[in-house]
Amino acid sequence: MTKPAGRSAKVRSYSATDEDMAMLEAVAGYHGFTRSATLVGLVRREFWRLFPAGTGDIRPARGARVARP
Repeated sequence: MTKPAGRSAKVRSYSATDEDMAMLEAVAGYHGFTRSATLVGLVRREFWRLFPAGTGDIRPARGARVARP
């Protein structure tokens, strides 16, 4: 089975202090997720909090309930 276009994961890198990494590892461990999954989850949650109707390039999933301001 192939993934839909634009949904495949790509390897990325980022810079973080040792303290930031320790905090990320603590949060990921608490929830039982990988560091990568924790970062993605936090970014997605914040994105939809800021842009509940999406942006020009990113639209809500079909059938999603959208709160209009």
